[in-house]
Amino acid sequence: MADRQGPAERVITSARRLLSNMIATGETRLRLAVLELEAERDRMLSLLLLAGAALITFSFALGMLLLMLVVLYWEDHRLLAIGVCAAVLFIITACFAFGAKRIAKRRRLMQSTLSHLEQDRQALGGSRESS
Repeated sequence: MADRQGPAERVITSARRLLSNMIATGETRLRLAVLELEAERDRMLSLLLLAGAALITFSFALGMLLLMLVVLYWEDHRLLAIGVCAAVLFIITACFAFGAKRIAKRRRLMQSTLSHLEQDRQALGGSRESS
């Protein structure tokens, strides 16, 4: 009969258990967030290194192509050749800027963490109302 608890002890025990579960859930979500941040950091570093190498290589290749075109047309239409090369570079730059802007608008950071937190909020019965 030593196992019998009064109502106050049962409430305190339940509150402790609830608090322990909430802390464990919070710790799990925090670990998930850290893992996602580490994976995103590694992905971004690889992306930056590869993009940098590609950009340098592309710049040299484009420079050589444009130099070849200018030398090819130097005698007859040198100003036209230089103008066309400059226009091509401006168009390529605009395409890259548009692509970078489109990629920057995509949000992927911590999607799993945010979706799990939303599931937790719904499981606890709290609805997220927009104001």
